[in-house]
Amino acid sequence: MSDRFASHAPSLTGPASSGFAIVPDDTLLLPETTRALFVGSGGSLAVEMVSGVALTFEAVADGALLPVRVSRVLATGTTAAAIVGLV
Repeated sequence: MSDRFASHAPSLTGPASSGFAIVPDDTLLLPETTRALFVGSGGSLAVEMVSGVALTFEAVADGALLPVRVSRVLATGTTAAAIVGLV
């Protein structure tokens, strides 16, 4: 398959090129810092931003796409599910 953008450097404003399922955990870091999170089943989402700041997003809707760079999705405070990290 041809990819006309293969020679372009990725940017934070461009589309994600990969992703991984996230299981919230209070101690483990994500395998990669995200450029966005997809939340399949909404609720509260507690995260640690790449800056180290902990935040909780309340009332995240089903199917939400949050353009946030996070290093950890915390189990404590997270009720959302089916979370995917996009990179």
